[in-house]
Amino acid sequence: MEALAKRLSHLDAHVVEGAIRVVAFYDTLMRRRVDLPALARASAGLAECVAGIRLSGTGRVIRMAPDGKQAPAALSPTSSTAPITLDEEEIGAVWLERPGPPSPLDEVLLDRLAIAAAGIVERYGPARTTMADPALVELVISSDSDEAARARALRLLGFAADLPIRVVAVRSALPLDRIGALICPNRPVKAAPLADVGVILAATMDPARFPEGVRAGIGAAASPGRSWRQARVALRFTTPRRPVVDHDELGALALLAEIPPEVARDNADVAAVARVAGDPEGLETLDAYCVTGSLRQAADLLHLHHSSVARRVEQLARTLGIDLTEPTGLTRARLALTAWRLLDD
Repeated sequence: MEALAKRLSHLDAHVVEGAIRVVAFYDTLMRRRVDLPALARASAGLAECVAGIRLSGTGRVIRMAPDGKQAPAALSPTSSTAPITLDEEEIGAVWLERPGPPSPLDEVLLDRLAIAAAGIVERYGPARTTMADPALVELVISSDSDEAARARALRLLGFAADLPIRVVAVRSALPLDRIGALICPNRPVKAAPLADVGVILAATMDPARFPEGVRAGIGAAASPGRSWRQARVALRFTTPRRPVVDHDELGALALLAEIPPEVARDNADVAAVARVAGDPEGLETLDAYCVTGSLRQAADLLHLHHSSVARRVEQLARTLGIDLTEPTGLTRARLALTAWRLLDD
């Protein structure tokens, strides 16, 4: 409303009067709870030219002529357009196909048409938006929510009551709606930022579709509250070499997340890894060797000759006080490295 008032302040008095009538016109339409075709039909009559509405998620296009009938199949040149925005996500567009120059009231008309279209989509669906109200998402994943409140929140988000929900904890510079659309292109998916992490709720997902640069922890398809706790734990285990972690694949390793930080820091092996971490080259070598358990495979990861890696591993063994060539020593190093990484989360 403030933006509209600012625009009106720059218009002539007779144009302002017309703009106020346009606003009142759309307010009346919304009170009457019209659907999208009726909205496009009324807009075309008001604008005295073809008016169009397109929803990106469904591909639906509605074009109405001023006589109240569907416009001919051939599109006329678009004279002006505006995005339809819902939950801060662009879900489509509205436009006018006016022959000649735009009318002084076209901007206001399209603004109100876009707002009305978003309201209709939100009320009747299908919204097909990915971004959701963080308060609803938090209600779904909170361990303090009762089942009735959780079920209502899931319904409002578009999930069936009997549909299992996977919860994903995400850290990424990429928009959450883009990530959600990639990992779950054909099933219900919602996302919202929550404190220091992004949350994605999905009926199903393909972990292989997470884009580069995303760290993601995936909870099991149990209750959303439990799945969220698991997703947060799994996110802590992600690394540059393993950016996506499914909690189900952690097994007993998940128990490391339960160790109090002060206990982990006092452990001699973890303290030794902390000393190694001061040398990025040494830390990278330790990580590669712990991942592969092989000098040659670690050399391949590091793009070095295996003899160079062998010398580095010998130095690491002296620093850690662990024989890395023995299975027990390698297990100790892997556990210590993982426990040290968990201290940063």
